[in-house]
Amino acid sequence: MKKLFILLLSSVFFIFCGKDNPKVLLFITDGSRDLELMLTREVVVMKEILEQSGFEVVITTLSADPVSVDSLVIEPDLKLNDVNPDDYSGYIFPCMAPPWEKIYDPNQEVVDFIKIISVEGKPMAAQTLSVADFAKAGILVDKKYAFTIDPDVNEYPEFKGAIYSGEGVIQDGNIITSGTCPWKERRYGIPDGTKELTQLLIKAIRAGTE
Repeated sequence: MKKLFILLLSSVFFIFCGKDNPKVLLFITDGSRDLELMLTREVVVMKEILEQSGFEVVITTLSADPVSVDSLVIEPDLKLNDVNPDDYSGYIFPCMAPPWEKIYDPNQEVVDFIKIISVEGKPMAAQTLSVADFAKAGILVDKKYAFTIDPDVNEYPEFKGAIYSGEGVIQDGNIITSGTCPWKERRYGIPDGTKELTQLLIKAIRAGTE
């Protein structure tokens, strides 16, 4: 009986240890007003927090080309259009401080991808200008959200029907948004939301798998 118990315990141990860590997809948008700042204090911070919490981070971009500055090189794992949403437990979209014009002209491939993954109801997090992609995809309607400004819906009609709730980190259901990032902290002194956004995403994923 003792041998049987040890055998069963060993089997459970190996099954547990062999189980893949849940995956989070991290999308890096093209263009940045300060690539070094946003890679080191946003992307790397998000990745480290997720990995330290037991998640596998899969990095994607539109092209899958290396993203580099000085001695830091980030090699994406795949192109955005090669992503299989079934493989992921959650998604995170850093700001990356692209030109402000992104709010007027977001990449349609990114917007279409957000529409697709939103149907699953899995936790999704976006920071600062990536929140504009969420708005353009229509997933913020009737949702509380954070953003860098309180948008005038006449100028930014994609935010119509969404509930602006300040610049701090806001969670409404499976959607988590932050209106401040490392670039905004450096420029305006508003505390960076990167860590809190990532930690809320982790809690939301765990809550959905319990």
